[in-house]
Amino acid sequence: MDKRDLEQTLVLIKPDALKNSLTGYLFSTLSEFHTGLHYCGTKIVHVSKMMAEEHYAEHRGKIFFPAILDYLMGHCHYSDKPWKQRVIAIAYQGRDAIRKIRDIVGPTNPLEARLEKPGCIRSLGTMVPLKDAEGNMIGQRMDNLIHASATHNDAEREIKLWFKPNDIPPLMRAYPTEQSREFYYFKENRLYGKYEPDSVCILAPSDVVWKSDLESLRKLCKGIPASGSLKSVVAKYLINEKLAENW
Repeated sequence: MDKRDLEQTLVLIKPDALKNSLTGYLFSTLSEFHTGLHYCGTKIVHVSKMMAEEHYAEHRGKIFFPAILDYLMGHCHYSDKPWKQRVIAIAYQGRDAIRKIRDIVGPTNPLEARLEKPGCIRSLGTMVPLKDAEGNMIGQRMDNLIHASATHNDAEREIKLWFKPNDIPPLMRAYPTEQSREFYYFKENRLYGKYEPDSVCILAPSDVVWKSDLESLRKLCKGIPASGSLKSVVAKYLINEKLAENW
């Protein structure tokens, strides 16, 4: 198969799209009929704070960071219905996947989307004013319905964050994998090579993992700096786990 046909991109259908019952419209708009792309992975995720922080890691420290975490975690649109706080994560695959999805999704800012590309998905979004404790305007939150990877590097980082290799069929995996030969445990933001009381097993021997994640875990377990943070590796293994809310 031509490697160009293995190009992948991540799409997140966000809580505001779910609350406004736009799921069917989005699936239809992004369907293989319209894009020539196909699904290679999909899941419904209750987004933990750890996952939200890693997804938006580039914005850490910015004034709107807490607001976009609450947005992705569903706190803004389902504050009184925690069982509905979720997103739909989808990995699409095919030639020019990143460009095709971005073209359909449109500009990040809903106001710009309506001006520059009327009818695109994000043109249906809105801007929400953000205020501090005293009621002063400090910025705006973009409720833009959907996330789509912007670059090849972003797509790889995001797909590896939201999906484990076994979430994707073997012949559709675009990134190298490896089998673990060791146990890895996680507890209170620390990694262990042996079981600690109340720790959770992240990997066991024979588990299939992204090769880059395994390389990071090996280094981190030895106290050596790694290219990826511990949480960026661990987050996917705690998806839909209640204990993730505590870490």
